[in-house]
Amino acid sequence: MSFQPKLVPTLFVVPMLAILLGLGSWQVQRHAWKSDLIEKLNSRAESAAIPLAFDIGDLDGIEFQRVKVEGRFLHDKELNLLNRSLNGNPGIHILTPLQRKDGAVIMVNRGWTPFDKADPKTRPQGQLTGPVSVEGIVRLMKKPNDFMPDNEPAKNTWFYWDAPAMARAIGTETLPPYYILAGKNPAAGKYPVGNQWRLDIRNNHVEYALTWFSLAIALMVIYVVYHRQQEHASGE
Repeated sequence: MSFQPKLVPTLFVVPMLAILLGLGSWQVQRHAWKSDLIEKLNSRAESAAIPLAFDIGDLDGIEFQRVKVEGRFLHDKELNLLNRSLNGNPGIHILTPLQRKDGAVIMVNRGWTPFDKADPKTRPQGQLTGPVSVEGIVRLMKKPNDFMPDNEPAKNTWFYWDAPAMARAIGTETLPPYYILAGKNPAAGKYPVGNQWRLDIRNNHVEYALTWFSLAIALMVIYVVYHRQQEHASGE
């Protein structure tokens, strides 16, 4: 007996099959894109540090780039980025404005410190004075998710990066929408602990693609089995 698809199941299966195959194909494309991104970011972060330009046009093109920049830390305008951990230990990240030779100010995430070291007086060796050279990677200031608490600038309590609000808090006209995530600096003593970055970006898109393609195959099997059962019942 020839295979005769029924109208209603076919009207349901065809668009669903197209959607599942489309999602699987999209995940394959995402895997290729993510693999290229990971390779590019690792290459930038592991390359030799380059001087940070005073005017950056292509922000995406420099993110994760290892750079070096000179200036003076404005320690009296230090900001605290809360809810950061190191090896399971809770604490904060120390954000310090760096004033460059032309007067422009950029933010430097100098690294992690425990809550009991939030007061700069408890870590005097880390309050580097005079001209300094900072080496680290460029990170863009990302928008917070919907579950992030609100920043409280008046209490120096920050949960996410906000360039305009931070500029007002430290008394400067503007801040660029990026910051320097500083590497280790032995001269700063034990705290803050620099080099707080991880580049182990997850790339699970192959698994996602296999899931969608498997669902597409399962749908086709159910479709065929259903019609075989209908044909068998009709032939009795």
